[in-house]
Order: sequence, then structure tokens, then C-alpha cells
Amino acid sequence: MKLPTTLKHKPVIVAEDYEHVDGRKAYQSDAKGLSLGLAQWNERGKVDISAKVWRHTGTKWSRQSEELPLHRVLDLAILVCRAQQYFQEAYRYENLYDPQQPIIDRVGLQGDAMTVAVCTDNEKINEDIQLFSQALSEDGELIGERLFTLARILKEMGY
Repeated sequence: MKLPTTLKHKPVIVAEDYEHVDGRKAYQSDAKGLSLGLAQWNERGKVDISAKVWRHTGTKWSRQSEELPLHRVLDLAILVCRAQQYFQEAYRYENLYDPQQPIIDRVGLQGDAMTVAVCTDNEKINEDIQLFSQALSEDGELIGERLFTLARILKEMGY
């Protein structure tokens, strides 16, 4: 399915077959494509680029399509990596985390740091962290394949 090019987000680089590889929803996904392009929130004289997930209801392009600035996409990737790494050792804690020390890491970015932590404000954290860990484990192959691919590309780029 061809992604629209007449809307506010202007695609430049696209993956129009994303529904074929969308994790567990592959071949049944409403996420029809991904694009990198000119952001819909651009103001006159200022150009930002963004990543967009294009969703389609079967009859029209969905308002639930998401657009993110590229740095946020990468910040999410960092968060996924730190979470994945954390859960490799989380079995050591009775509830998969230490309530006295919920901070997992402080990732230095732009002269400050992004704090990665278990959300102890969640009143059902003990249940939810178990479910999260289980889902992460079940999706291990899907996530691992993507992390391996990302690591290979980053290495090719010299990182």
C-alpha cells in the first residue's frame, strides 16, 4: 500500500511493507508503513525531520498514526535496550526489582541524563512487572533479531 504524500508529514524514506514485519502482528497489522520525512509540525523557515508509523483502518488512513522526532525514536531504542539488559538479571529480585533502588540507569545525554527506572508509582507494579517480563521473554526472538540488526548497522556506520 502506497503511503500518502499529500498530508502534512512529507515522507522522504519509506518502508511501505511494514505490515509484513510488524512483530507478532506481521501480515495482520494496521501499521502499513514507516517513514522518515519532514515533520508535520514544521514552522516557516524551520525544518525538523520525524519518523512516522502509518496506520490504516482498511478504508482510510487512521488518526492513530504516530509521528515522533528522530531523537525520540532513538531515545526509545535506548530505553528498550536498557530494559532488555535489566531483565536479563531481574530474576535475582523477589519481585523482579528492588523497591529500595528502582533506578536502573542514568543514561548521559546532552549534558544531563535520562533516568531509567522501575515505575514504583504504579500501584500494581508487582503484577505488571511480571507480565512485562513474561511478554519481553516471549518476544525475545523478535526483539533480539532487531537488536542484532541494529548492532550490525551501527557497527557498519562506525559506532
